[in-house]
Amino acid sequence: MIKKNIINNEKIVDLVSIEKSFNKFKAINNVSLGINEGEFFSLLGPSGCGKTTLLRIIAGFEKPENGDVFINGKNVNSVAPNNRPTNMVFQNYAIFPHLNVSENVGYGLRNTNYSKNAISKKIDEALKLVGLEGYNKRASSALSGGQRQRVALARALILKPRVLLLDEPLSALDKNLREQMQFELRQLQKSVGITFILVTHDQTEALTMSDRVGIMFNGMVDQVATPEQIYNKPETKMVAAFIGSMNFFETKYSEKSSRTITVFHKNLGSIKLLKNNIFGVENSKLTIGIRPENLKINSKNLKRSSKSFTAKIVERSFMGGTMLYTIKLNENHNTYSISVSDIKNSPSANIGDEISVGFEEDDIVAYYEG
Repeated sequence: MIKKNIINNEKIVDLVSIEKSFNKFKAINNVSLGINEGEFFSLLGPSGCGKTTLLRIIAGFEKPENGDVFINGKNVNSVAPNNRPTNMVFQNYAIFPHLNVSENVGYGLRNTNYSKNAISKKIDEALKLVGLEGYNKRASSALSGGQRQRVALARALILKPRVLLLDEPLSALDKNLREQMQFELRQLQKSVGITFILVTHDQTEALTMSDRVGIMFNGMVDQVATPEQIYNKPETKMVAAFIGSMNFFETKYSEKSSRTITVFHKNLGSIKLLKNNIFGVENSKLTIGIRPENLKINSKNLKRSSKSFTAKIVERSFMGGTMLYTIKLNENHNTYSISVSDIKNSPSANIGDEISVGFEEDDIVAYYEG
């Protein structure tokens, strides 16, 4: 039976002002981050942003030049990796080719005081946990990619760490197997109830698996929030551009009240923005962002308060469950996207068509520029 995932909001990992450089390259720049007991936390960002370095600092494979790492309330800066209450699953799984499945899984128990029978029992329990019951004598060379990943997980979990660290463990799998393993990994985390910290550059992976996500750029954490908050209210323009797809429009400041700020765009018209949807340091330049799925083509179901503008379709792409339209406005050569999921019940539009595009002001996020 899958246990309910319990997050107690007590920090199991607490990073305080962490800094790390390699020669003159600043890999981690003053990062402070708390990760709660029992949560599935993902570090997400482009290649080279510092997420794997941060994971290795938690594991003890890298030492920070400045700052402190606390695990379960204890400063572990001077604690060796093998003495920390963590274990790590590497990107390449690090399966020993000369050992069979049982020998790989039980490798970390070789120098313990457990009897052979106790170790054998623990191996069986770990293999059952990851769905490899009965694979004990299977040769490593006879394992598929998904089975190798499960062996690596079993080997990490058999030591019962307080925190499991995962460095892009699904990146070598094909699409279908990767999606299957995303689900299984999340269910496994709920089952064992320990903290998982995943490093990935895959947005879908982070959003579908995590309780919270930390978005990293250039050695810094831009935002930490739930997947829904990250997607619907990205707090920086960089996060908004990185997560999913976002249409950006530069606007001119018009007026403000206690709750709203009004801006003007020559094609979209006058737009009233909620202040709690605006991020950055206040000035006269505001860029607004609208997700492609929040733009509607010639819809008869728009609210009375809906805004609309005219555009021309320059491309359309059938994506299976969605139709993606590329549009242009009159004022420049920029292109924007509209994503339509309810294809059968939505108006049909073709390349070259002039269309009316509707949107709701409440769906807009905005960023002060400069």
